[in-house]
Amino acid sequence: MTQLTMVEALNLALDESLERDPDVCLMGEDVGVNGGVFRVTKGLQPKYGETRVADTPLAECGIIGTAVGMAIYGLKPVVEIQFSGFTVQAFDQIEQNMARFHNRSRGRYPISMVLRTPYGGGIRAVEHHSESREAYWAHTPGLKVVIPSGPRNARALLASAIADPDPVIFYEPKAVYRAFREEVPDEPETIPLGKAIVERAGTDLTLVAYGAMMRPTLEAADDLADLHGVSVEVIDLLSISPMDTETLVESVSKTGRCVIVHEGPRTCGVAAEIIARLNEHAFEHLLAPPRRVTGYDVHFPYFQTEEHYLPDPDTIIESVRETMAFDA
Repeated sequence: MTQLTMVEALNLALDESLERDPDVCLMGEDVGVNGGVFRVTKGLQPKYGETRVADTPLAECGIIGTAVGMAIYGLKPVVEIQFSGFTVQAFDQIEQNMARFHNRSRGRYPISMVLRTPYGGGIRAVEHHSESREAYWAHTPGLKVVIPSGPRNARALLASAIADPDPVIFYEPKAVYRAFREEVPDEPETIPLGKAIVERAGTDLTLVAYGAMMRPTLEAADDLADLHGVSVEVIDLLSISPMDTETLVESVSKTGRCVIVHEGPRTCGVAAEIIARLNEHAFEHLLAPPRRVTGYDVHFPYFQTEEHYLPDPDTIIESVRETMAFDA
């Protein structure tokens, strides 16, 4: 195995997919000559040529629309939007065509394409560069929404997304891009889309997170075990849509308590959907109301002030302790 950052692991997944399948192609702003704004596509254009790794104009709507047309004709485009905040410029193409064309054609034309984009806070960026809008896309029928949390599952999930016959929104937590290294197998590896992973087993409470929030969640789980004697089960969601309800329900049926962590705004967020599913399928097992540790219902703040917005281990621990103390 090789120690890789998430950027390196994603690059490896793209390289392997380009080599394996001649229908796979990459396109986006600066993905070729410059290797992408975060260098995820570094070195791929010299290796595969300008036809398969293509720089595009700064035109998000045009990029997605062109990729949809390519997918209709049987190619498998992987497009990069430089920051997730700029997918709004392509909202019409994503919602009206990317998500709908398979259904509109009554199954004649599957849209096998991936929209990659960095999302979330953690790098003290300016406006439109730190949004977490995964709930938009999870609410849109016809799209799959996938969010890795580390190098190994990023490589495996991206490979699965590229091979999938349906359109996939692939959110990459840029705060994790170079935050740590992890062992990644030398042989190609995939993870089924729509399947969560139990990252750590526990008996007292279930913590659910995804993307960049996995790191503070795991840190909180360590402190809860060491300092407070709370055995926490940690679930990495990985796929927002389809969501692995079975794994969530199985865990909470065992622990009886649940806290969900995400950095997106609270109202109508992913945590709200998880709580709804737990109420529907595990209500009789709940020993306390499920809680949310999330971002706030405000525009993402700039620069140093983002640390007051993002969930951290302390806020997660506080919510867990309140949940554990609940007395019906």
